[in-house]
Amino acid sequence: MAKYNKNEGAQFVNWFGPLLDALRKLGGSGSPDEVTEQIAADQQLADDILNELTSSGQPRFKNQVAWARFYLTKEGLLDSSKRGIWSLTERGRNTTLTYEQAHEIFLRWVAIFQERRKAKAAHTEPLEERLAEEGGEPANDYRSEVLEVLRALPPAGFERLAQRLLREAGFIHVEVTGKSNDGGIDGFGILVINPLVSFKVLFQCKRYANSVTPSLVRDFRGAMVGRADKGIIITTGTFTAEARREANRDGAPPIELVDSEKLIDMLASLELGLKPITTYEVEERFFDEFMG
Repeated sequence: MAKYNKNEGAQFVNWFGPLLDALRKLGGSGSPDEVTEQIAADQQLADDILNELTSSGQPRFKNQVAWARFYLTKEGLLDSSKRGIWSLTERGRNTTLTYEQAHEIFLRWVAIFQERRKAKAAHTEPLEERLAEEGGEPANDYRSEVLEVLRALPPAGFERLAQRLLREAGFIHVEVTGKSNDGGIDGFGILVINPLVSFKVLFQCKRYANSVTPSLVRDFRGAMVGRADKGIIITTGTFTAEARREANRDGAPPIELVDSEKLIDMLASLELGLKPITTYEVEERFFDEFMG
């Protein structure tokens, strides 16, 4: 297990080396969820670490891994693809990092950012403190903003949003039941796989700022018995590590879990409530060869 320096500087530096190792185990690339799950397994992280939330209600561990990815991309060890898949560069495939080496990379980029900020006469907040703030994934301020909007929706409005989302995702006959005392079932729909195969799916909406527990997953599964082939729980919060294990427990009908991160990803992909804009980031490394 890698040395974990909980009280020394930016905690996300701990995951630089394990992130590279995890991607190698995954064949050189992986989705953010696959990478964080691989790191958690490799490092044998306790549930209390995986369940810890930031002040904005986001999983702290996933947030720290996202910051690690940000710096490793700057260092040229990870590809800067924006398509949602993290991948190693050729240099990254052949690089392993101790905590000390990772911290050197972090400090080097802190110095680079400080010089750039001085050149731009930016505000004077200490950069290491600003960059170590774990309130959201790097360069994704819109995610916090849309999450605030989602959590401010009334329960019935959030259910209708889930209905729209499922329809846009290919479900048909999607209905919001609006019934009370129905085991937490908020609606149902039909997912057509092909002309010969379809599934009835029940869904539950939880407009949470905290975490969904395994007991809620068990209760929802119990309400599903004999009524549907599959279930989906959609929340503006997160799921505890125990809840995720319960959702995929052997011998029990699987339940799909849509947390706030996946929910925002779906809204962005479908362009529902999120309007894409085009911008550019200067890639200084390209210009380095022309500096001499």
